[in-house]
Parts: sequence; structure tokens; C-alpha cells
Amino acid sequence: MKFGPTITLALLVLAPSVSEALGVELPTGAAQTAISVRDVDTYEVPVGVFSAGNLPTVTARGKVVSQAWRIPNGAFSTLQITDLLREQLQEDGYDVVLECETDACGGFDFRYRMALFPEPEMHVDLGDFRYLTARRDGDGEDDEYISLVVSRGGQSAFVQLTQIDPTATAGNAVVTSTMSPEPDASVAQGLSRPIGTMLSTVGRATLAGLEFPVGSSALAGAKHPSLEELANWLRANPEMTIALVGHTDAQGSLAANMALSKKRAASVRKALVDEFGIPAARIEAQGVGYLVPLASNLTPDGREKNRRVEVVLTSTR
Repeated sequence: MKFGPTITLALLVLAPSVSEALGVELPTGAAQTAISVRDVDTYEVPVGVFSAGNLPTVTARGKVVSQAWRIPNGAFSTLQITDLLREQLQEDGYDVVLECETDACGGFDFRYRMALFPEPEMHVDLGDFRYLTARRDGDGEDDEYISLVVSRGGQSAFVQLTQIDPTATAGNAVVTSTMSPEPDASVAQGLSRPIGTMLSTVGRATLAGLEFPVGSSALAGAKHPSLEELANWLRANPEMTIALVGHTDAQGSLAANMALSKKRAASVRKALVDEFGIPAARIEAQGVGYLVPLASNLTPDGREKNRRVEVVLTSTR
């Protein structure tokens, strides 16, 4: 498949020969938004879709290099970009282990099991994303894996590609810069920026002022200005749908926190339906427990920041 002019972006330059590097071509105009290099680490790579509460993964070991790009011109679909990258990976000796899209991957649950850069470096539209895992034989050593996510937001496409290479060493990486030290500042700004603005620009916002008793899913307090603001926006945009996502701190087991976070999101959904008259069909409630923290769980302040409910825009038009 031809895309006209392209640019080549090297993920790793391996000594001594540049020809050993994995290079991928993206459409002209692609701009790198983030890179993370970890010399020795593990990475859980999906090898199956999310089903019955489970996501099949394999633990890959080695140098983990994650990069994200934004393609701003709106000319390419997620399918076209995925096709372009898949062909290059196969030409480079990789076999496709898993390829899926949106609901077939497992939708929300699949997306929130992936280790992705935060907004605005990487954006994932829950109604339009594609995922691919590729593997290359390690010749008796651990296999090399590629994890690829392609999605869209507005007129831009977003790509994140993670390579787990067991043969690479600390001296192989040319670029060693990492993500911003405040990776989720866009979400934090949602506490002071209008919810509608946040949903339109970065696709999600934190609902400020919501409180729950410790260990409880009951929404405390009689008035919730952030819910009123969200309800007004939903009334003004009747074609839009949202997901409410509950988050917890890291105290307790993952299973318990997953259940609690979903119940808290469900309580907020019930308030929007019962108190503000928003149709239930426009709102889904999910929970991700402590898997997507905003801050460190090692301090009381960090744990407080992590206990929250976010609203995610799920409409694609």
C-alpha cells in the first residue's frame, strides 16, 4: 500500500550496523510526541482479546522502548496506518500474534490494560482504535515483541509503538529522553477548565468535588457542581456519549479496587440519570482500580489524587 511521501523513524540504532535497526515509516507530517527507554525491564504484551474478565498476555523481557507520534493532517484512517506498519514489520521478520479493533479487542477493558502514554502525548478513541502484537523469533533466546496501538482524535491520528528487545544492551539506545515529569498535567488542568472544553480537546476530564466514604461506593454530599456542569454539557450535546471511569488508590487488592471503582462510577451514573435526567443509554460506568494513577501512592496526598472519577468521551462523531 503506497502512502506517498513518508519519513523514516528509527526506534533503536544498534551497534555496530545501522542496518540492524528497526525502522518504521509514517506519513509525512508525523511528529514524535513522547519516548521512553528502559534498559532492563519487563512488559506484559497482549496475545489475546479481553474476555470474561481476562486479558491473555505474555511477559516479555529486555530493553523496552516506547514511542508515540501524532499525524495531524487527517488524511489517513487507523486501518491505513496499521496496514502500513504491519507490512513493514512482516518484511522485517515479525509474525503477527494478535490484531484486533475496538469492540473486538474488548473495548474499554482492553484499552485500560495497555501501558500507554497519557494525554496529550497519546490519545485513544474508544470507538476507533486498532491494536497489533508482533513477535520475532529470538533464535534460542527470548523472543522480541512489538506492541502497536493506532487511534484517532479529531483530525489527527495517534500511534504508539513499543519494542521489547531481549538482545539490546544499555549502549544500544541513541535517544534516552523520557516522558514529561508531569505526564498527566492535561487531566489535572481539568479541575479548573470547563468539562466541555476538556472533553472536546483531550477527550476526558476529572469530575471535581466528588467524595466517597472510605471503602464505600455511596456518593457523599447533596450537591455536586461538577455533575451539574457535565449534565448541562450533555443536554447541549445530545448526540454525545460518555464513559464514567472510577479510580482508586493502591490500598487493598486489585480485585477489590476494580470492583469498588466500578461501583463508584455506577453511583455517579445513577446521579446523572436520577437527579439530572440524562438518558442511561448515553452513559456507561467502568472501573480500573489503581491501574491508572495520577500520582504516587506512597504519600497521602498522592493517594487522595488517585481516588477520583473521570468522564471519557466515547463518541466518534
